[in-house]
Amino acid sequence: MKKGLFKILVKINKTLLPSLYKKDPNKLTTFQKAILGFRYWVLTNALD
Repeated sequence: MKKGLFKILVKINKTLLPSLYKKDPNKLTTFQKAILGFRYWVLTNALD
């Protein structure tokens, strides 16, 4: 159940949240860093 929930969240992240892969992590705002961290957290939990 947990893994399925995170897979759904990954799909939502791909459609709703902005992609930050071309930006320099040192130049991101605090809000953008939070989005990046959330996306990473959801992705790692979906893969486990």
